[in-house]
Amino acid sequence: MIAGVDEAGRGALVGNVIAAAVILPASYELPDLTDSKKLSARQREALYAAITAQAVAWSAAAATPAEIDTLNIHHATLLAMQRALAALNPPPSQALIDGKFTPTLAIPARAIVGGDASEACIAAASIIAKVTRDREMLALEARYPGYGFATHKGYGTQAHLAALARLGATPEHRRSYAPVRAVVAQGTLF
Repeated sequence: MIAGVDEAGRGALVGNVIAAAVILPASYELPDLTDSKKLSARQREALYAAITAQAVAWSAAAATPAEIDTLNIHHATLLAMQRALAALNPPPSQALIDGKFTPTLAIPARAIVGGDASEACIAAASIIAKVTRDREMLALEARYPGYGFATHKGYGTQAHLAALARLGATPEHRRSYAPVRAVVAQGTLF
């Protein structure tokens, strides 16, 4: 009952940071399973369906832009990880976390740098987190047209920064991030 945990959206300027937790069974059929960053959107979607169908348990949880602005991205990410692990049913007996840090948990946890490339359960969590966040960005694109969220997924690309300057900050933008803070200081709000 080992859960893999990973996040998506840590460096984005807008939206939630998403953490996912996955407990894989002893045997599974996920032949292309790897770090989500090494997969195309189509491959991630296919693996998302396969992971959610085969996992013993899986969950995705968020920390909001307001929580990110209040806590900072590091602590908000750890909070999202705690929430994802708490939502697993059955609960895990251990957690493997991608990265350098582990959230405070009641179970043993180990941080593994590059874990999404070396541990199947973390790779599965990376896919669940990335697909969940990408879907949220598609929803934000529909809600706030003109920003290009469907394309850049909320990261600080030139197109996003130009849209931010032109259209202002949405309520979903992270106010503590420098490019957004500068736009808000000028009074430019969606």
